Amino acid sequence: MPYQTYTGQCHCGAVRFNAEADLDAGTFRCNCSICAMTRIWLAFVPADQFRLIAGEAQLAEYRFGAGRIRHRFCTICGVKPFGMVSDGSGVALNIACLDGLTPEARAALPVIYLDGAQDRFDTPPAVTAHL
Repeated sequence: MPYQTYTGQCHCGAVRFNAEADLDAGTFRCNCSICAMTRIWLAFVPADQFRLIAGEAQLAEYRFGAGRIRHRFCTICGVKPFGMVSDGSGVALNIACLDGLTPEARAALPVIYLDGAQDRFDTPPAVTAHL
């Protein structure tokens, strides 16, 4: 599927964005501590294909470990609709925050598993069923 424009938002709607993404090119589930605890499901897009429409003032940021991702979350509802790659090159969209994806469309998305817990992004973790 070619790039499509997706809209997305946090739970309360204070933070809204749109992005051009090709979700069929692959989505990601990671076993690092933050991804595993929040059960986040990501799609990466280049930074120039992402636009924050509303809510900059409502966003806070969390970093941990190597700080590769600037985890952005809404200070009103607590949902993390996206994260920014720390070097500014890309944005990690939260699949659950994208508008209009049916359960069937979500179920059909290809998933690539990342072993972020071991900083091994070239091989999947041994166990993925919990992700």
